[in-house]
Amino acid sequence: MRPESFWDKLVFMNEPTGKPATYEDLCALPPNVMGEILDGVLYTQPRGQRCPQAHAVSVLIRRLYRPFYREIDGPGGWWVYFKCPFELPGSPEVVPRLVGWRRERLPHLPSDESIKVVPDWVAEVLSPATRDYNLRIKRPFYAKHGIPWMWIVDPETRVLVASRLEHGRWFEVGTWREDDRARIAPFDAIELDLSDLWFPPKD
Repeated sequence: MRPESFWDKLVFMNEPTGKPATYEDLCALPPNVMGEILDGVLYTQPRGQRCPQAHAVSVLIRRLYRPFYREIDGPGGWWVYFKCPFELPGSPEVVPRLVGWRRERLPHLPSDESIKVVPDWVAEVLSPATRDYNLRIKRPFYAKHGIPWMWIVDPETRVLVASRLEHGRWFEVGTWREDDRARIAPFDAIELDLSDLWFPPKD
């Protein structure tokens, strides 16, 4: 059994302090640690990604960017970004792995302040360091704040799960594995080849 590494540890800085965490607390974190404040609680984790997670993120952003952001071979109508922070009440810094807004709800991106509009879609890519955090902390947090769509991508098991929010709870609309080809809402205008997501990449 391999020894536990820094990457296998998720650091929670959520001991009661008597006051909510602030943006200044985030700025004080060491350079090798990233953090988020969710409902006043500061959570931290190692900065960076392993190859399987980085590969899945890179493929997804490439597949979604052209048809939905640039309107090339697709309907457009979205802002789609990697680790773009947004702000909610009590949560000054929320950073999904991937996040998207419909342009009808967010016509223009602010240039000098945080985005304060709830996203229409988020995606989290699981790793040994973030699995528990994403499933136990962030998934219910996203539901609480009314984000309509969430994808969970798990490179270890080669699974993508898409969920839709209904009456404050997640309803799984589908699970896709390995080399499935699928149209997955809210980006079902295009077909995704799931085999492209997994590392090492196919020949």
